[in-house]
Amino acid sequence: MTLIVNDQITIADWELTEQFVRASGPGGQNVNKVSTAVELRFEAARSPALTEPVKNRLRRLAGRRWTADGAIIIFVQDTRSQARNRDIARERLVELILKSLERPKRRIATRPTLGSQRRRVTAKKQRGQIKAMRGKIGEDD
Repeated sequence: MTLIVNDQITIADWELTEQFVRASGPGGQNVNKVSTAVELRFEAARSPALTEPVKNRLRRLAGRRWTADGAIIIFVQDTRSQARNRDIARERLVELILKSLERPKRRIATRPTLGSQRRRVTAKKQRGQIKAMRGKIGEDD
């Protein structure tokens, strides 16, 4: 049941818990009998496989799926098959972790060139002249 994210990161069994619940939506008679929806819970805050910066990025990416006790809950009820929903939930967790591994690029502050500043000012002046010519025509014109 271990989950392999990449060569360096492997999630152990104790970090993942799955709970199967009844899904809403299509399913015919099956929908009232079989628990096909899966709720995958990953203890991200306690995970030794992830570093602190990765956990912080993961918290930001997870959004509402991140709980107060530091777990990520992924709920899937896309298909009528319990096994397929389970696979989809695990795939979504792996995608989320892989996204959090990417370090965002730092933005380098740049200044606008003198030419672009001058072009902007001349365009604003031309636009102002066009607007100034609008209005009522006076009696002396």
